This record gives sequence, C-alpha cells and structure tokens, in this order.
Amino acid sequence: MTIKVLIADDHKLFRQGLISLMKTREDLVEVIGEAETGKDAVRLAEQLHPDVVLMDIYMPHGDGLKATKEIRERFPGIAVVILTASEKDEHLYEAVKLGVSGYLLKSLDAKELFELLAGIIEGEAAMTRSMATRLLKGVAKRSMEGARGEEALTERELIVLRLVAIGASNPKIAGKLSISVNTVKSHLKNILAKLQLENRTQAAAYAVKSGLVSNSNDNLLNNHPSG
Repeated sequence: MTIKVLIADDHKLFRQGLISLMKTREDLVEVIGEAETGKDAVRLAEQLHPDVVLMDIYMPHGDGLKATKEIRERFPGIAVVILTASEKDEHLYEAVKLGVSGYLLKSLDAKELFELLAGIIEGEAAMTRSMATRLLKGVAKRSMEGARGEEALTERELIVLRLVAIGASNPKIAGKLSISVNTVKSHLKNILAKLQLENRTQAAAYAVKSGLVSNSNDNLLNNHPSG
C-alpha cells in the first residue's frame, strides 16, 4: 500500500527536498500535495484526503498545532505527524494531547523516516526512541509532581478540598471555617495550582479518587471543627 502524504511546511526549499527524498521510495509513499501555511494544510487535507500529513509547527496563518487540532477534529481518519525543528517539551506534550500519530525532528535520517512512516499504517506511533523517552519522562515527572502537590497542601487547604468534594459552596465553606469567601477562593486557587487541576469539578474528583473523602465524610460540614 502506498502512503498518500501531504507536506505542510512554510519553507519551500525544505518541501522540495522532502519531495525529492520521497521519490526515492515511490513504492512506499506518494506526495499528493504541499502547503505552506496551517490554513492551507487544513484546506488541502479536506480536498486531497491524504493518509498522513507531515506537519511543521512554525507556520504563518495558523501554526501547525492549530492546524493539527482542526484536522484531528474534522478528519479523524487522517494521521498527523509533526515534523519540526522544535525540541520544546511543551510542543511535544501539546501535540500528543491533540492525538498526533508521531512527533519527529527534522534532523531525522531518511531511513528511519521511511521506517516510521511505514509503521503508521500498522497503527504504530511515528516517534524515535529519544523522543519517546522524553515523553515518558515528562509524563512520569508530572505524575510525581501531582503526588507531591497533595503533600504540599496545607491542613486548611485539605479541609477546603474535602468540603468541595462533598459539594459545599464557597459561602458554606466560608461559614464553616469562619473565613471570608475571598479567602476560600484563594485556597481553591492554591489547591488547583498545587494539584495541577483546572477547575472545582476536577478537584472534587481528585479528592474522591485519592481517598481524601468517603461516605464517612458526609457529615463533615456538621462535625468538623471550625477555626
């Protein structure tokens, strides 16, 4: 099976070089289009229906990550592989969250590129060992930071978190602990930051999952001492 490829990169010389390289393996890949902006990448993905989009990150009129997000949402059957010079961890993590099929650096050698592209058709991720290692280390680090975050909560923050988890409103928490609503909000802000969570719902779910609350906490509002 020949893999139909769309190349999205704002550097014409790089696109031409990649096209020439692809022609050496016409048994494996066929370049069916090229885009120089993120907007063009989305448009051509819709028109040409490639199997794979090789997507750069730094492009005008919608960068590669924005284009990737739109392609993944609108055309989930198209695999997007980031092919970039960026070694920034945040780009790697964001790309993975968007559901890319791979993240490759432009310093990759041709043989490995073709091997990884062939693997995509078999459902494999197009990622070098070094990038996979970096990704795993990042995931592990974030997990450890999350665990340390719980330990970093103050006693008062733990109480607030437990109250949030059993459905107490900010005014209710404020009244129970004899503090202002603004102080409750400040505690919540600190809790979310330490646990790397985004909102109150996630905080409540985290508390339940971590065993910080249980059925025995239902009377927490009535039984826990204030102060």
